[in-house]
Amino acid sequence: MATRTRILWLVFVAAMASLGALFAQAQKKPAIAYPAYPNDPRHWRHVKTMVIFSKDNKLADKFYGLHNVYVNDIGWPAMKNAKLYPDGSMLALELYDISSAMGAIEPRGLKAMYVMKKNAKLYADTGGWGFEVFQGSDQTPTLKSMKECFDCHKIGKSTDFVKSEYME
Repeated sequence: MATRTRILWLVFVAAMASLGALFAQAQKKPAIAYPAYPNDPRHWRHVKTMVIFSKDNKLADKFYGLHNVYVNDIGWPAMKNAKLYPDGSMLALELYDISSAMGAIEPRGLKAMYVMKKNAKLYADTGGWGFEVFQGSDQTPTLKSMKECFDCHKIGKSTDFVKSEYME
């Protein structure tokens, strides 16, 4: 009986170690690098600007401020023509804190940059998109789980999970 218990214990430990290793690998996705010049989003195509300035907006807690949305040249045709995005497409959202004075809303410091990168194979579990967040001008990725972003984007399957539309 003792030998049987030991064998079962060893099998259990081996199974748990294997599951732990698989889980650790499943959580590791290559980080999306902070866009560097000439890939700085400000050199991409501007999609739109938006301001969330009131708690009336359900996203105000997390996204209060001025938003500039950009798309790289690979994603531009898909954005412009409302089509599926090819691999290599990237979108960036710059989020600035805001102040208002004398009837004007102005940006006051970069709060964060949110980046999406399309790679259907690498990010299959998040609609083919990888997500990353950079706080302020810090180029260190801070997103703990891509699921955080995808949970909001997943309702947009008909727009390839992209929430912004091109404004002419």
